[in-house]
Amino acid sequence: RAARVSGRAAARAMARAEVGDTLEEFLVKATPDPKLRQLMTSMGEAGRTIAFKVKTASCGKTACVNSFGDEQLAVDLLADKILFETLRYSGVCKLACSEEVPEPLDMGGEGFSVAFDPLDGSSIVDTNFSVGTIFGVWPGDKLTGITGRDQAGSAMIVYGPRTVYCLALKDYPGCHEFLLQDDGKWVHVKETTSIEEGKMFSPGNLRATMDNPEYAKLVNYWIDNQYTLRYTGGMVPDVFQIIVKEKGVFSNVISPSTKAKLRLLFEVAPLALLVEKAGGASSCDGKCVSGLDVEVAQHDQRTQICYGSVGEVKRFEEYLYGGSPRFAGVASDVTATA
Repeated sequence: RAARVSGRAAARAMARAEVGDTLEEFLVKATPDPKLRQLMTSMGEAGRTIAFKVKTASCGKTACVNSFGDEQLAVDLLADKILFETLRYSGVCKLACSEEVPEPLDMGGEGFSVAFDPLDGSSIVDTNFSVGTIFGVWPGDKLTGITGRDQAGSAMIVYGPRTVYCLALKDYPGCHEFLLQDDGKWVHVKETTSIEEGKMFSPGNLRATMDNPEYAKLVNYWIDNQYTLRYTGGMVPDVFQIIVKEKGVFSNVISPSTKAKLRLLFEVAPLALLVEKAGGASSCDGKCVSGLDVEVAQHDQRTQICYGSVGEVKRFEEYLYGGSPRFAGVASDVTATA
């Protein structure tokens, strides 16, 4: 019997995900945990529904709305309801909370707890920019006293010209993109394992440069060195492009007059897992630490963040904090010329 178990484990280790796999085929190869497979599949089904609701939303000057049963709801609240309903019926989720409902609710299942931002960028749906869902999956039944490194997996679902499910699992290499097909299936289209150096920047909260001189110097460095500006104001597409293009840097920094807005549990930690599994790095909470290593003390905890290649995150820490000891072995200037 032990030999059979060992043989199955070896077969799983040899099974590499391939481009063209469906989401279900990928998950069988990527994790032996049936509950984690169920959860990631269920969230994919929710994303498919949300994608349709965003695409068919009616937008006015103040909000975009669509139907949820007999109700007309703003699309972010609609997405929130869809995700809670999905997790409740999955059978594998114990607790769940969101940006809209930050106190955890009991979903009645067992296995994992989930924190999510139902529709990041909802204020730009009417402009037809890409928006998305972000979520992190933690084993067990608590969503405080944890770090991003404890996640079993995380993902963002990007609703744009293409609908893409971008996910990472703690115990499986790489960051993986699945494209939604016309028949409703998610198909594996890309694996990212390396984020290289390249001149592309996405600077959030630029008003902080008025009274954060270190951030102002960094932004001026990017401009003086002719980096390409790629910034939509939506965190999902602005971070997703680093994984897709395999280069670049995203920052959102605070100052004495501008407070932290990004939530560690719902946005920052899940995206940190994606970026770092893709081969990049992160710097969080005003310290030279990864976004995966900051403890979640409160569900609504706010922070600041930088994501990007290792070289760009090192540069960020050097400009903002005067040094980057954890990346001391990285060359002082490794930025590409294009």
